[in-house]
Amino acid sequence: FISPFRKDRDIVRNMVKDGDFIEIYCDCSIEICEKRDVKGAYARARKGEIPEFTGISSPYEEPETPELIIDTGNTSLEESVRRVIEYLKDKIY
Repeated sequence: FISPFRKDRDIVRNMVKDGDFIEIYCDCSIEICEKRDVKGAYARARKGEIPEFTGISSPYEEPETPELIIDTGNTSLEESVRRVIEYLKDKIY
């Protein structure tokens, strides 16, 4: 489940058995997101061609208490995946 809104994420968290919802916050600056955007969506959003674009014309609400935070702006894909797998193994998923 992916949502830029805290309220939506909280609704889903409350729908599942306690402990079965894992919120992973992939933290990355908007600047790095734009540099990684090979499809040009951010540029189109800045021109107003894509309405309600998260981070540009629509807010992103950072999680208040995620189970795991990964700074994807400074962490490689491989390390990010390793951290998620390590978390899941530690929690016996």
